[in-house]
Amino acid sequence: MLKPAPRSRGFVRAALVCGFAVLCCHVAAPATAVDIALPELGDTSSAYVSPQQERRIGQAWLRMFRSQVRTVSDPLLEDYLEHVVFDLAAHSQLSDAHLTVVVVDNPTINAFAVPGGVVGIHDGLLLYAKHEDELASVIGHELAHLSQRHFARSVEEAKRNAVPNMLALLTSLVIAATAGGDAGMAAITTSQAAIQQQQLRFSRSHEREADRIGMLTLVNAGYDANGMPRMFSRMLESMRYNTRRPPEFLLSHPVTESRVADAQNRARNYSDQGRQDSEDFGLMQARVQVGFDETPGYSIKRFRAEIEKDGGLAIGNVYGLVLALTRANELEAARNELSPLLKNYPGNIAFTLAASDIDVASGRAADAVSRLRKLLALNPDNRPLSMSYADALLKTGDAKTAERVLVSQSKLHPDDPQVWYALAETHGLAGNIVDVHRARAEYFILNGALDRAERQLGYALDLADGNFHTSASVQARIADIQEMRQEIDL
Repeated sequence: MLKPAPRSRGFVRAALVCGFAVLCCHVAAPATAVDIALPELGDTSSAYVSPQQERRIGQAWLRMFRSQVRTVSDPLLEDYLEHVVFDLAAHSQLSDAHLTVVVVDNPTINAFAVPGGVVGIHDGLLLYAKHEDELASVIGHELAHLSQRHFARSVEEAKRNAVPNMLALLTSLVIAATAGGDAGMAAITTSQAAIQQQQLRFSRSHEREADRIGMLTLVNAGYDANGMPRMFSRMLESMRYNTRRPPEFLLSHPVTESRVADAQNRARNYSDQGRQDSEDFGLMQARVQVGFDETPGYSIKRFRAEIEKDGGLAIGNVYGLVLALTRANELEAARNELSPLLKNYPGNIAFTLAASDIDVASGRAADAVSRLRKLLALNPDNRPLSMSYADALLKTGDAKTAERVLVSQSKLHPDDPQVWYALAETHGLAGNIVDVHRARAEYFILNGALDRAERQLGYALDLADGNFHTSASVQARIADIQEMRQEIDL
């Protein structure tokens, strides 16, 4: 079994380089101006940090971040949030929509965008957003910081003081995501004060610009522009009632009465007939809530009370009850609650996955395989379905088929650590020992554990036993690791 990636020994060196990324944290999505053409930024900021450098820095930072911070391993939730992000990005002013989405396991209000196209979302954000347009407004604001290259422009202004200040901010972001509460607030507040003194924080003009462009993105993607002022108001209210621990997002993106008023005034220029909340939004809210509740029993009481209030009209509450009952091992009750959902929504991926989980927990993995195979025929290569399908196949002893499924997923999602984690275990069960080590290496690389990754590739090289193609591929990957190490040693 793989062990969690350790704290990187090159943390400080990585932070010096990767800290560039953090300045664009906690923002939203850029807008595709339908009727407004924004001026080009020019090349002056690229003289300090080019887009290519931003991407390298962002990916290096992400490896370090994963080694420090607990991220979500839930393909269904990740798939939903990626869909929201990429949909907004398609309607934004991003010239390069090559994005990596990372979901942080943290109940606080927070999202961030890192130069190089890394978008991070705390899953707790879904519980604060009452509607999907509110969630989208935060992400839209973040994407706007990326499209306008606020990071590079800040570096241009900061010049000599950039590295130490960004190191402090990077460290505070990691603390916020791991510790939260007073420790996270103190770390961010301290680094924020220092950087503000040297004018390295997002300027007010950058925030106004991100609000404006983020709202354009929101509207162009079909959402209600009022989602932004509503979310701002919710954040402001949260800060008032929790003065000791304001949301981390507000520490780097202060929300004031005037900012809420500006957003409200701007929203009046647009129609308020945005798209309705998707079914998936309510389902993912319920999924996150079950994950945060202390016990399944508490979740069961919560969702039964909600169902009694709304008469079961909100399918998210019924779905949440199914998940909670499954976690409590009340499988027959879970199956009974899920049955109407499967009947009324036969192609719904979330409900099918819930049913397959009940099948597996009931010792009926073959039923889960059959159920998932049918829906995969309609949704080829769907990641959540494929991951559950591979797991069910393993439960039936069919490691070879599971291996083929996960190899395909590793090609489609090479930046997903959990795909490589599952593939390493599956290679082992299939008797493919060389590729066990190669898959483990990819998992460790993505989690910033370069030394452990290189050791795994060394084992693979020893076992390649004269296979020229395999040996050459492994040696090339070792060279890649050495280059990654040089980047963080700069």
